[in-house]
Amino acid sequence: MQTIFTRIKMKNIIIASTSTLHGGDYLDYLLPELQLHFKDCKTILFIPYARPGGISHDEYTKKVASAFAKIDIAVKGIHEFNDSVSAIQEAKGIFTGGGNTFLLVSQLYKNNIMTILAEAVKNGTPYLGTSAGSNICGLTMQTTNDMPIIYPPSFKTLGWIPFNLNPHYLDADKQSTHMGETRETRIKEFHAFNTVPVLGLREGGWLDVKGEKITLKGNLSARLFKQNQIPEELESGADLSFIK
Repeated sequence: MQTIFTRIKMKNIIIASTSTLHGGDYLDYLLPELQLHFKDCKTILFIPYARPGGISHDEYTKKVASAFAKIDIAVKGIHEFNDSVSAIQEAKGIFTGGGNTFLLVSQLYKNNIMTILAEAVKNGTPYLGTSAGSNICGLTMQTTNDMPIIYPPSFKTLGWIPFNLNPHYLDADKQSTHMGETRETRIKEFHAFNTVPVLGLREGGWLDVKGEKITLKGNLSARLFKQNQIPEELESGADLSFIK
C-alpha cells in the first residue's frame, strides 16, 4: 500500500529590524539563523526595489550576494528576470532588503507583484525582510520612518502578521537636548486615527514567524503600542501571537 505524504504549507518568515548592526558587516549577525532558514535553498530571489541611498538594483544585489556567499547560497535579483511574477512563484526563497519603504511599495504595486508575493510566502516560500522589507510584512506601511519620496497607490502591504512594525525603533534619549518627536510620539499620532497595534522593533531584534506563531528573537526586548493603552515591553523569546 502506497502512502502519500502532503507537505503542510505554512508561513516561514524572518522579519528583522535591520540588516547591519553597528560595527558589523551586512547580515553578519543573522547568518547563523539564515543558514537554517534557507537550508533548502541553493539560490534565493532578492527584491532590491527599496534602493538604499539610491544605489542601482545591480549594486544592491551584488552586496547581498556577497553576504549570502558566506553560507553558500547564490542570489539573483528580481530585476534580472523577464517575468517578475514567475520569478516569485518559482523562487525557493525570497529576501527583500531595506531602503525606502515608499519606493519599495510603489515598485511592488507597479510590477503587479504585491498579491503574488503575499500568496507565495503564505504557501511556504521562506522569506527574509530587513528594515523596509520588514515594514511590508505588516498590515500597512504607515508606521515606517522613511520620507515619502514617491507616492504609492496604496499603503496596504502584505499582511503576514496582524499588526504593523516600526523597525529601527529608538527609545527617547533623556540626555539629549533634542526636543523633536520621539518614535513613541509618532506612533501615538498614528493611533489617534488608527487601531492597528504597532511593534517597535529595536536593532538586533527580529520576529520568527512559523505558521501563525510569532516569536521575538534577538538580545533586546520590543515595545508594543496599542491604541489608548500604555506601551508594553515584550522580552526576547516571547510568543507574540496574541497581538491582534
